[in-house]
Amino acid sequence: MIIHVFLQSNGSDSKKLRVEDSMDSPPSRVIHIRKLPNEVSETEVIALGLPFGKVTNILMLKGKNQAFLELGTEEAAVTMVTYYTAVTPQVRNVPVFIQYSNHKELKTDSALNQRAQAVLQAVSAVQEGGSPSSAAGESVLTPAPSPVLRIIIDNMFYPVTLDVLQQIFSKFGTVMKIITFTKNNQFQALLQFSDPVNAQQAKLSLDGQNIYNSCCTLRIDFSKLVNLNVKYNNDKSRDYTRPELPSGDGQPPVDPSVAATLSKDSTSLLGAISPLSAAAAAAAAAGRVALSGHSGPGGVLLVSNLNEEVSVYGDVQRVKILYNKKDSALIQMSDGNQAQLAMSHLNGQKMYGKIIRVTLSKHQTVQLPREGLDDQGLTKDFTSSPLHRFKKPGSKNFQNIFPPSATLHLSNIPENVTEEDLRLLFSNSGGTVKAFKFFQDRKMALLQTSTVEEAIQALIDLHNYDMGRGHRLRVSFSKSTI
Repeated sequence: MIIHVFLQSNGSDSKKLRVEDSMDSPPSRVIHIRKLPNEVSETEVIALGLPFGKVTNILMLKGKNQAFLELGTEEAAVTMVTYYTAVTPQVRNVPVFIQYSNHKELKTDSALNQRAQAVLQAVSAVQEGGSPSSAAGESVLTPAPSPVLRIIIDNMFYPVTLDVLQQIFSKFGTVMKIITFTKNNQFQALLQFSDPVNAQQAKLSLDGQNIYNSCCTLRIDFSKLVNLNVKYNNDKSRDYTRPELPSGDGQPPVDPSVAATLSKDSTSLLGAISPLSAAAAAAAAAGRVALSGHSGPGGVLLVSNLNEEVSVYGDVQRVKILYNKKDSALIQMSDGNQAQLAMSHLNGQKMYGKIIRVTLSKHQTVQLPREGLDDQGLTKDFTSSPLHRFKKPGSKNFQNIFPPSATLHLSNIPENVTEEDLRLLFSNSGGTVKAFKFFQDRKMALLQTSTVEEAIQALIDLHNYDMGRGHRLRVSFSKSTI
């Protein structure tokens, strides 16, 4: 994809981007960042500017290992450059170079820079809610008092593991040590960075964010401690600089090679918008998340107010339609986390003209009928279904779980299929196609319907639709709009 970007200079017309900014450029609120490590994320670049003020725009030039960051005021930019002149900035332990751009304003094509803008909006929302400010309303840089953060998890509907915390916070610098504990019936953690600046960036970016949808809220403060003393490497505490530490009595040991791997910044799950969603995906993929208060699989849902003619659909293990109430069914998911996701996203949605209700069932499993017993086809086993999206651990599908929306993401599209073909296909399922956009490779596309209900119906009807030549259409909800 070729992205056309324009930078507005003082007193001149727009002109195409040039990266050869002068080292002697006068102060500007646009900062030029060079020598970035490969695969750096937008969040990491934005974090460089967060302690100094509001970040108003970003442009990533990943092919050149460069980026442009626009701050809200020139004063904030001056503070940033002055600070990093004395303290060499690092991203993923790699020194980077920061200087003023000779451009005064950064203008980007938002339609082609959607990912960066989405990250910027998410981070800015957090910063506006909690960053320190002076009487004049401009953010003030205060030295980080400690490299150690105290983290409290509010509204902890899911368990939060030590590995999840490491995944989240390592995006802002090297995490050296973590200790987790429970105090006043709240899960808490102490987390030590290698540099206090990294701790400050993480606090500004993550304080108040949710690890999972609408729950597990991070409350972050600086600890009075400046160094953590970790005695054991296990599921409660870990020193990433000393993988040889014992596990302690009664605690599962941590393999030294695993500990060494975890001490590095992992980029395998950075496809999502924020490091928080990446950590959630990692936890789900590893099967670490279980429903609070439930033992065993805990993955059975009671779904009611269904259309009696609705067929079984979705990534489920077993389904049992209730004999005396055929608009209700027990649906067994692979685990409790998938059941909770289905409940939170589908409860209250409209399907076939009815509002469906989804609750957790008291049953742990859906029992198959005894051999030779005719249950009139009300129970089905889908354990071996080829339609399951989440069988493979670490699948990228874990990063693309979104609530129902009017916009659908289509993939696995054959090269000979046109926009008109897809518009006609989805119109025939009973909906109205309001907008359509192919991705550059034309193997994927976004399609927008009139309502969320139409999108749900289209997904039910057309996911796994045979497009010919061995291509099965994949349909999922999208967080994007056209």
